[in-house]
Amino acid sequence: MSKLDVGTLGEYIREQRHAAQLSLRQLARNAGVSNPYLSQVERGLRNPSAEILTQIAAALRISAETLYVRAGLLEEQDASRVRTAIVRDSSLTERQRRALLEIYSAFVEENSARPVGKDTPDTAAQATDTGTPVAEAG
Repeated sequence: MSKLDVGTLGEYIREQRHAAQLSLRQLARNAGVSNPYLSQVERGLRNPSAEILTQIAAALRISAETLYVRAGLLEEQDASRVRTAIVRDSSLTERQRRALLEIYSAFVEENSARPVGKDTPDTAAQATDTGTPVAEAG
């Protein structure tokens, strides 16, 4: 996952707000956040949650995914529907979303370092225990 660059995110939100010809106060009201909080986001002092980013994106009438990429929650041109599903799942808390994204990224990194076609000890043990082969995820 890319490193969070809050300054760039805030600058981008400010640019989009100016393009939409909205004042800071108007965008804050439309997004359902406080004026001081939005000001801090734009100045790179606060790290908004995925939920707040979704609200800001809706108020700006832009794609939430664009803000997720800017915030480092999604990789640019990320083909993974899993990450997108996690970020969009409103039944999860922000803490749960971040934890799932971190775990998923760790598994993807671990598997990319493993030679293709090689089972991990866990996968091989599971196949032996059940007597059926385990399909490779990916």
